[in-house]
Amino acid sequence: MKALFIGGTGTISMGIVNRLSEDPLWEVYLLNRGNRKDSVPGNVHQIVADINNEEEVCRKTEGMKFDVVSDFIAFDVNAVERDYRLFKDKTNQYIFISSASAYNKPTAGYVITEGTTLANPFWEYSGNKIACEEYLLDKYRKEGFPVTIVRPSHTYDERNIPLGVHGNKGFYQVIKRMQQGKPVIIQGDGSSLWTLTFNRDFAIGFTGLMGNRHAIGEAFQITGDETLTWDQIYQTIADALGVKLNAYHVSSDFLSETGKSYGYDFTGSLIGDKSVSVVFDNRKLKRLVPQMTTNIPFHKGVRIALDHVLSHTDDYEEDPEFDRFCDTVINAIEKAKQEVISGR
Repeated sequence: MKALFIGGTGTISMGIVNRLSEDPLWEVYLLNRGNRKDSVPGNVHQIVADINNEEEVCRKTEGMKFDVVSDFIAFDVNAVERDYRLFKDKTNQYIFISSASAYNKPTAGYVITEGTTLANPFWEYSGNKIACEEYLLDKYRKEGFPVTIVRPSHTYDERNIPLGVHGNKGFYQVIKRMQQGKPVIIQGDGSSLWTLTFNRDFAIGFTGLMGNRHAIGEAFQITGDETLTWDQIYQTIADALGVKLNAYHVSSDFLSETGKSYGYDFTGSLIGDKSVSVVFDNRKLKRLVPQMTTNIPFHKGVRIALDHVLSHTDDYEEDPEFDRFCDTVINAIEKAKQEVISGR
């Protein structure tokens, strides 16, 4: 069986590629610009091309047919329209990577299923994913285009530490603040629920849907079974670092407003997603992929990630601007507290 992954070297896709590279039933092809060849298993075929250059892609995939095509870098309708033109006659299944952030939040009930309404007016990213789903399902209904929709939630790997609040350069500055004993901002009061999934676990669910005709025309959320509060997530990171957590809780609304002047889209990432409790009901996926479970809980996964990050610090960039933002926010709130107290 043949699979073509567009992208294929990101957080979610790398776990899938690594898993399939060890499965003799699958022959794996990656279509990307070839910038991360060193991270790709040796038995994976590389098609070096720009997916946006349709003429080049057509030429380099001429005569090829795939059991599965999946695009890990499709973020708007233009991208899935392009994929439809390129691969409608070249694949038996097209798997679209959507997002659990597309679900309407807060939901009427805190448990989310695939039937939960899709609506997120706070985040353009999520709105675009919803539009992609609608386009592809319309092609399925009208033309039989063999689409399967996958909705990941917060997936991480050994190269990433999952957080609620960080700057535009990623998580690394928050880790530095923890190590330096500085207060670390956690959105809300830290008690909302969140689900984290290590990419190796995600790959079990995803590969179980590949080539499965019962998945055609359907949507599946793929997440782990472990649910933690944000305070528990940050405390687990601090425990793995061997440091004391100095948690500082700031309302998501406050972060959304103040972050704008620093270029931070906390409105989308927090108000539209992480500030609301989410618990996923994965029974639909497990009916097709019963082996899907949490094999790497967060207290283990974060240690795997920190071992990698702390041994590859040159790969990560410090973010002094985000550091100043955190200090400014915390100092302003502390000053306001004192003014209210002294004004009694």
